[in-house]
Amino acid sequence: MASDFYSLAAELTTARKAFAIATVVRVEGSSSARRGSKAIIDFEGKLVAGWVGGGCAESAVKSEALKCLEADEPQLITLDMGDEELGVGMPCGGKMEVFIEPVFPKPELLIVGHGRIAETLATLGHLMGFAITVNDPAADEKAFPDASRIVTEDFDLTETPIGLKTFVVIATQHKRDHLWLQKALEGNARYIALVASRHRAKLVLDYLAVAGIPPQKILSVRAPAGLDLRAATPEEIALSIVGEMVALRRGGSVSHLGLKESDLDAGSSSADAVIRHCESGRLA
Repeated sequence: MASDFYSLAAELTTARKAFAIATVVRVEGSSSARRGSKAIIDFEGKLVAGWVGGGCAESAVKSEALKCLEADEPQLITLDMGDEELGVGMPCGGKMEVFIEPVFPKPELLIVGHGRIAETLATLGHLMGFAITVNDPAADEKAFPDASRIVTEDFDLTETPIGLKTFVVIATQHKRDHLWLQKALEGNARYIALVASRHRAKLVLDYLAVAGIPPQKILSVRAPAGLDLRAATPEEIALSIVGEMVALRRGGSVSHLGLKESDLDAGSSSADAVIRHCESGRLA
């Protein structure tokens, strides 16, 4: 039973599916579950393995497990099974404490590009608990030993899916960076950052405006990427970007380098000029 339970937990983790583990940690009086009893509840609130008591006790645990998954926080709950009105509706005469722990797959960090900044990003991101994917035709396994996946197609926009929990850092040295930004915005990525000078960042964000991307979405892009650390070396720049990602995950309050609404003005250059500069891949 125990091996099947943990095997299923491993399968869900490998499949990158979120779930919660509920463990009975204390029982007082009469209860159908014993201390140490466990259950797995999936993201839809279904008990897929284990046992923490039947009837309303199970229903209450599943309900609280969903709350833990939504909040991404563990919780210790007390079920009063001796109070039909104020408890869980099961007058068994006992109480039960259940610890519920949400389990999420590692957030994915998609690094688009190669070079020392990208390599350091992969190393630091791995240390911070991200699953690393690198997309660049020049990327190789020796340069990215911590990457779980390397895509070497010539910036194939279909090979790397982007979702709501994907962190995207674009370090392409300006090769189709504007197209990758569009793809990341269309996928509603959790974090989108562009490694570029302020001048280049403004040019690319102006391109997005010309392309019809709503201003509020454009301003969600961290461009230039990273925290204001006065970073000078590739390693320091990578550190500032990873710090920004961690701050976003943990709700930190920090100073960003990214352009603000007052910095943007698509009308400062003609639409044709903005598109021409971005598609040429020039540094300016």
